Amino acid sequence: MLAPGVQHGVALTALLVAAARAIETHRPDALAADPYAEHFVRAVPASASWPTHPADVPDGDADPLWGRLGRYFGLRTRVLDDHLLRAARTGARQIVLLGAGLDTRALRLAWPPGRTVYELDRADVLAFKDDVLGPLPAAPAATRRTLAADLRDDWAPALLAAGFDPSVPSAWLAEGLLLYLPPAAERRLIATVDRLSPAGSTLAFEVKTGWESGPVRANPVYTAARAIGVDLLALFDAAPRPDSVADLAARGWTPTVRTPFDFTRHHGRGPLPEPDDALAANRWIFAAKPS
Repeated sequence: MLAPGVQHGVALTALLVAAARAIETHRPDALAADPYAEHFVRAVPASASWPTHPADVPDGDADPLWGRLGRYFGLRTRVLDDHLLRAARTGARQIVLLGAGLDTRALRLAWPPGRTVYELDRADVLAFKDDVLGPLPAAPAATRRTLAADLRDDWAPALLAAGFDPSVPSAWLAEGLLLYLPPAAERRLIATVDRLSPAGSTLAFEVKTGWESGPVRANPVYTAARAIGVDLLALFDAAPRPDSVADLAARGWTPTVRTPFDFTRHHGRGPLPEPDDALAANRWIFAAKPS
């Protein structure tokens, strides 16, 4: 049975990302492949008519939603895939996906032996994911453990109860999560990750810098998403954001701040800056806890 909550609010953005990943998967120059993404999109009435193949997007990359934003999500997927695999190959034995949504990295990435992937999200999102994945052939290279948790609250006890070992280096990921959290929850998340991370751990996450102007908020990326029922601007928490980069640095981490356009140039494809850009304020943060 489909979880009804997946069709509304922040959970609906997970379907938006899944559709983008499905489109990216079918591109001849794909940066990432997710064979499960299309199944999630087709399983929900609210997204069943969304495109899942480049042929379904007549304007291609010129389409603000399925072209430009879609390529953004494809690029983000590849960059974070690379980051997590690199961390796992250099010592991280636990991968924690905070706000995992419809992420299938536990299933589709070639993890080194002995890795465990923890997926934290709302119970209805995880139930929907497992309902869709159940009939599909899947042989994860890592141990997959799902944990129902509200990331606005104290989720550490559930993670520890599931077998997470805070003495073992871990790779943490908050992909597209912090934009939706209240500031206090973001501060607690950073503090919790720090408390549960020994030397050699990493954390990757996404933020926006500053408040976006009226012309930026009128960007076609936002208006096109609103037209399919995903009002990103209404879902983003509007309170002043914490400076989590400075917080991590004060805790002894070494953060690196990158723009998505850095990786567009590196990979030779993806979004480039445009006037009144909805992506211009986005930053991808990669932090390491040194020994």
